[in-house]
Amino acid sequence: MSNSKVLWYVLLVAWISGSAYWHVCKIKQLCDAEILGSINSVAVNSAEPLVISDSTSLRLVSPGNFRFAKHGDTPELSSVQPELDSLTKYLIVNKHKQVIITGQYLSAEKNTTTFSDLGLARAGKMKDWLVSKGIADSLIKTNSNLNEALVFTNDSLSGGLIFDFENTTPSIGRIALTETELANEQKFDNIFKPLDLYFPTASSEYIKTDQNQMFIAEAKKYLGENNDKKLVLTGHTDDEDSAEWNLTLSRKRANVVRKQFITMGIAPDRIITKGKGEWEPKASNATLEGKRANRRVTIIVK
Repeated sequence: MSNSKVLWYVLLVAWISGSAYWHVCKIKQLCDAEILGSINSVAVNSAEPLVISDSTSLRLVSPGNFRFAKHGDTPELSSVQPELDSLTKYLIVNKHKQVIITGQYLSAEKNTTTFSDLGLARAGKMKDWLVSKGIADSLIKTNSNLNEALVFTNDSLSGGLIFDFENTTPSIGRIALTETELANEQKFDNIFKPLDLYFPTASSEYIKTDQNQMFIAEAKKYLGENNDKKLVLTGHTDDEDSAEWNLTLSRKRANVVRKQFITMGIAPDRIITKGKGEWEPKASNATLEGKRANRRVTIIVK
């Protein structure tokens, strides 16, 4: 092949390559778009998704996650609210499940809380939230984990909480024998933690104790200062009689307490009553003691 033909071939290939580049990159402008698309996809997918799993019984997955400010202990929940609502429902239905919340932290973070480290503080805030939704304090454990691999972006941590689960043994052996003993076992912690009221046999007047009267006094004061909050009364029964009758009876019990609270000065429109019937027992209905423990009205501010 002559030198002139080789030169023409080289020029032809160069012309085709240049034309293709001009058409794709300059006219269609696809070269920069491809690069920017790759950059954007990395930024969007950089956060670890939230996964809460309890063997085969529960699996919650969210593309978002908790967020914590650096040195902070209060979680931002907006990205995981549906999953937290599902977790709450799961714990309410599964009374003998204990959730273990582990908060993570960096050694370089400043701890200004009353906890020994920020991990415990972060787990404690999550525990407080679950308790405010009606989960028993005794069914929530908190731990902490020093994790130097945590990455803060613009002083914000995505993640920071790990959830595990354990089965607990029903405490039937510790159930009190009488309604008065059951009432006296109830301890007031705060108005956002459920407290049970009990009734003497054949009486519609609940048993008053120092603890439940403290609850009512604090609730009355809080409701007077916070117009968006309500006192919620939920009636419960044992499994005697039909489920329909027990549901009706539980509502009646809640309404009886509501009337008594109104006479104590709590405005009627600040009280909500519900009935759960036999569906949320706190003890086994297989024993007389367990049945007695299940006949109650639970009070909480929400």
